[in-house]
Amino acid sequence: MTGPFTGLVTGRVLVAGAGVTGRSVAVALLEMGAEVTVTDGNAERLAELADTGATLVPGLTEPPTGTSLVVTSPGWRPSSPLLASAVAAGIDVIGEVELAWLMSQRLPQPPAWLVVTGTNGKTTTVGMLAEILRADGRNAIACGNVGLTVIDAIRAGHDVLAVELSSFQLHWQRSLRAHTAVVLNLAEDHIDWHGSMEEYAKAKGRAYAGAGVVVRNTADEWSGRLAAEHGGVRVGFGLGVPRPGELGLVEDLLVDRAFVADPGEQAVELADLADLNVVGAHNVANALAAAALARSFGVSPDAVRAGLRAFQPGAHRAVPLGEVNGVSYVNDSKATNPHAASGSLLSFESVVWIAGGLLKGATVDPLVEAVAGRLRGVVLLGADADAFAASLARHAPDVPVRRPAPGDHEPMIAAVSAAGAMARPGDVVLLAPAAASMDMFRDYAHRGDAFAEAVARARVNSTFDGSAATSDGATGGR
Repeated sequence: MTGPFTGLVTGRVLVAGAGVTGRSVAVALLEMGAEVTVTDGNAERLAELADTGATLVPGLTEPPTGTSLVVTSPGWRPSSPLLASAVAAGIDVIGEVELAWLMSQRLPQPPAWLVVTGTNGKTTTVGMLAEILRADGRNAIACGNVGLTVIDAIRAGHDVLAVELSSFQLHWQRSLRAHTAVVLNLAEDHIDWHGSMEEYAKAKGRAYAGAGVVVRNTADEWSGRLAAEHGGVRVGFGLGVPRPGELGLVEDLLVDRAFVADPGEQAVELADLADLNVVGAHNVANALAAAALARSFGVSPDAVRAGLRAFQPGAHRAVPLGEVNGVSYVNDSKATNPHAASGSLLSFESVVWIAGGLLKGATVDPLVEAVAGRLRGVVLLGADADAFAASLARHAPDVPVRRPAPGDHEPMIAAVSAAGAMARPGDVVLLAPAAASMDMFRDYAHRGDAFAEAVARARVNSTFDGSAATSDGATGGR
């Protein structure tokens, strides 16, 4: 069998990781004519690739003799024994996105890459972008760190790719030259993986390398700094009135002063706030970023409006769950770091905050200081609850703090009960943990599902007594 990718990679190739990315990579490499070995520490997951025809070897710590290339899945750290061994042996190590880019350049008409990265808002922005592109009649797909792998999106024949890229994926990237790229924002996250904020930022900045249009967030210092390091046409977005070369807000209107004939004198209305099915200023910024990428690709203003109207936020991303006793409940379990949680917390005037988990080296002091005046109370969960409690004691000493009682077998039920007991009609009980979930849950979705189930249970009971939590601070409330 021959095709446009035949012969792109040959010889003996090792694929690190047998998850979704590993399967896509292995299948593509085999079709190119490579001799493929896949390794993973999870033997059961590795066995799921038996149908691919690749050689499966569990737990390799160094590449097999004769290996000429290693393609790694994004979760593997550069310091892992296998990857470190490959680098030390002079074997090239790349990621799935690098391979996908090389594949795309083999096509007679390569798809356009519209790339989105940043600490927070990536999935929402890519989802909005894909809807806008489809509203304009484009054969577009969201892919990368969401939905399809980029390899599978390319093999499916899409003309334009709305690509979400994580810092893990970008770490191994060197050839990508996007049509347009944006770094939405940058805050402390994955420092344990990258080693420092500077290395994390360096990885994110690779999205801008060689991009034809560089889109920056005018309110984010890191986004502006990284954009300034690269060429291309520079465009800004922000929540203020746009200057020439920017997209922004004029009262309730989303306005473009970049992709018009005369940015100094002209502006075009793209949508209004009522067209958005999301809450929070951070999501308005995401909509402006998505609009900027789409407009850079020639999408009409009407399609921007239609796409934003069609977009529905993903699960566990500031999703309203209804009311119980006059108190609203919102599930933002995807807020897995302090920067992400700030967007939700600043969207509401009076909040009982359910927080905690694994901070992964991040600090919560700036977040707590910024939102202290909005807090009715706080319920803490997870391994780093003490760090949250200490920050609250410093910056919000009058806010009551509760924790589920030790030994409670259903801590989220206890947390929702404690939050409901502190809340007053008109308040919002917000799950925005500001931390990762793996200390108590499989992932953020499992955590969000547990919260939704606890709220559903509370709706049936319709009473809260707060007895399942212990006090950790003041009891006066706001």
